Amino acid sequence: MTSPGLNRRTFLTTAALGAAAVGTTQAGASVTSRAAAGAPAILKPLPAERFIDYGTNAETRWDSVDPRRYLTPQADLFVRNHTATPQIDPAAYELKIFGDGLRDPAGASLSLDDIKAFRHVETTSVHECTGNGRSFFTTQQGQEVSGTAWTLGAVGAVRWKGVRLEDVLTAVGIRQDAVSVQAAGLDASYVDKGVDHGRVRRPFPVEKAYDDALLVWGANGEDLLPDHGYPLRLLLPGWIGIASIKWLGSLEVSTSVLTSPWDTKWYNVDGPLTVNPVRSALELEWGAEIPARDRIVLTGRSWSGKAPITRVEVSTDGGATWKAAIQHAPGRPTGGHGLGWAQWAHTWRDPEPGAYEILVRATDRAGRTQPDVAAHNPGGYFFDAVVRHPVTVV
Repeated sequence: MTSPGLNRRTFLTTAALGAAAVGTTQAGASVTSRAAAGAPAILKPLPAERFIDYGTNAETRWDSVDPRRYLTPQADLFVRNHTATPQIDPAAYELKIFGDGLRDPAGASLSLDDIKAFRHVETTSVHECTGNGRSFFTTQQGQEVSGTAWTLGAVGAVRWKGVRLEDVLTAVGIRQDAVSVQAAGLDASYVDKGVDHGRVRRPFPVEKAYDDALLVWGANGEDLLPDHGYPLRLLLPGWIGIASIKWLGSLEVSTSVLTSPWDTKWYNVDGPLTVNPVRSALELEWGAEIPARDRIVLTGRSWSGKAPITRVEVSTDGGATWKAAIQHAPGRPTGGHGLGWAQWAHTWRDPEPGAYEILVRATDRAGRTQPDVAAHNPGGYFFDAVVRHPVTVV
């Protein structure tokens, strides 16, 4: 139930609305979990033609992506779980907001209907795992890293629906001297090497909450799937995937900088990682065999967590020469501060039979260009180098 400091009438009047008063909140969300090892940790189907199944994680196969479709269907979106996807009863769901960064530190507990009473917004953004491309540190740069050996399929573009976190925090009563918000999920505690680190949680600055952070329940015109955060998740557009906590259970608002293992022990390279780098991928099977012909159309996507893509270049001779690709969906912001990806095509003319490496590099409006070599780090985060994609023309 909402706290004494935020009664239902005040809450619904402050919220911006367009929605009628809602029923009484039930206390305590009902949560059940599945086994935390192997494919049962993920609930949705993972057909082998569309996914690489890593057990608790699953990666989209780029050769299964439809070049005609801009958004990534939830059924095809990658899954990154620390434990297992919980199943949460939306009727019993509550989001707890508390902390000394609120005028009333006890805060409030909001039902899903409470949250949906705020003004609805939609935004399109690329959602991506911090370790996307991790395997290339080893296969392309000969460096050892830890973690899931993603290629480039831990990414997707989604049209999200929800409410602005700023509106919710304002209604609950955030203090002017609040500096940090810590989001925690409702999945099971994460145990690593016998150490229980508690539920997945990660802090972010209040400035990000005021900028473009959302509480979302919808993706591409439908409810979130359980694997993607149902009934409610945090969304921090442009930031690393771990920052957008799934199955959001609580938000702690503080007047001091909060920390967790997910921004100190992990997802940290000389400081907590935030904005995603520039990356590109071909919509093509790794090691593909392509029939020889006078025109071969190569398609793919490039994206950035910071700014729209302004230029995409393709090399079909291993990087000796580069030609501009034609962008037909440039990834400009669409709705709020969202940022999608750029779809592009390049015509490869008159290739001779033989083995090739196709390279793609992109530049964003902030002036960031994919490098030839990614900066190494033991966690294998932020592989942003140009990937050398092998193909054979037969």
